[in-house]
Amino acid sequence: MAKAATRLKIDAAPFAVPQTPEQANDFVARLGAAQRERQIIETALNEALADVKARFEAEAKPHKDEIEALTRGLHTYAEAHRTQLTQDSRVKFHRFAAGEIAWRTRPPKVTIRGAETVIAALKRLGLERFLRVKEEPNKEAMLAEPEVATTIAGISIGSSGEDFIVKPFETQLEEVAP
Repeated sequence: MAKAATRLKIDAAPFAVPQTPEQANDFVARLGAAQRERQIIETALNEALADVKARFEAEAKPHKDEIEALTRGLHTYAEAHRTQLTQDSRVKFHRFAAGEIAWRTRPPKVTIRGAETVIAALKRLGLERFLRVKEEPNKEAMLAEPEVATTIAGISIGSSGEDFIVKPFETQLEEVAP
């Protein structure tokens, strides 16, 4: 007796799938409308956030100004009395009953303006120890010659893949200056 053919059960897609070119066109049009509605909502959100931020910044401004004025006054006092406050420079802080003040030395930093000019000057003055030479694999060259590049151990060139993109047509309204 022959065994009856078993049918595979496949779950239906959890989303609508167009069945005709007309339905696909309708999907693209609806997608464009949904994107525009979402953009309107995002714009409203950003405007509301800007309003809230401006309101709270205005409310906080007097406190910010007071903090700056108190900090400047305290800094002026601390500099004038630094030797007493730091016990003749044995420490770099002072504890008050309400809190602490401290002096911190920032680490040195190098700022270079006009890097090419600086490099030329360093070479001219024989100060190559201040120059760094960096070697690294050239991936662009490997992509240009993938057959050669893949013969080297440790190099593989993968597929760039494929993306599905939907671009609904939109009309741009012209803005006319009054």
